[in-house]
Amino acid sequence: MLTKDSLERLLLHLDEDRERAGEKYETLRLGLVRFFEWRGCAFPEDHADEAIDRVARKIVQGEEIRNIQSYTAAVARFVFMEIIKQREKQQSALNQLPYEPVQQELPADDARLECVRRCLQALAPESSRLVITYYQDEGRNKIEVRKKLAQQLGISPQTLRMRLQRLRAKLEECVGECLGQEPAESDS
Repeated sequence: MLTKDSLERLLLHLDEDRERAGEKYETLRLGLVRFFEWRGCAFPEDHADEAIDRVARKIVQGEEIRNIQSYTAAVARFVFMEIIKQREKQQSALNQLPYEPVQQELPADDARLECVRRCLQALAPESSRLVITYYQDEGRNKIEVRKKLAQQLGISPQTLRMRLQRLRAKLEECVGECLGQEPAESDS
C-alpha cells in the first residue's frame, strides 16, 4: 500500500511543485489504467495502483530513477506478466463458483430488477459470477464466503472489496441508464 511518506517521495520525483506533481500523478495513473484496459485486464485501476505502489517502494528504498514515466511503464509490464500468470488460476476459481442465470431469480414485471438482470448480463461472465457470489449470503455465512472467495482468487479481502465496489458502481450506473431509457423504449 502507498504510505504517506512513499506518496510524498513519489510526488517529489514527479515534480518539485506540489500542484504540478499532483497533475502528473493523475496523468501517470490514467495512462496506467488505460495500459491495463487495453490489455483486457478486469480491474485496471487495481493494477495501475499496484504499479505505482511498487515504484513508490523503490523510491523509498533508495532506487535512483531518472525517468519515472519509463520506469513506471516497465513496472506495469511486469505487473501485466504476473496478471497473465494469475488469470488462469483466478478463472479456474471463478468457474467453480455456483452460478444461476439471473433471469430465473428476478420477476420480469419489476423494471428495476429487469435492469439489474440486463446489466449483470452485460458484465463479463466472471464479473457477473463474482458479484452474485459476493452478495448472495447473509450474516456470518456471508463473511465466510467472502473470505473463501478472496482466498480462492489469491487476493486480499480488501482487494476483493475494492473490486466489488467498482463493479457495483458500474452496475449502478448501468441500472440508472437503463431506468432512464425505459420510458423512451416503451413509447416506441
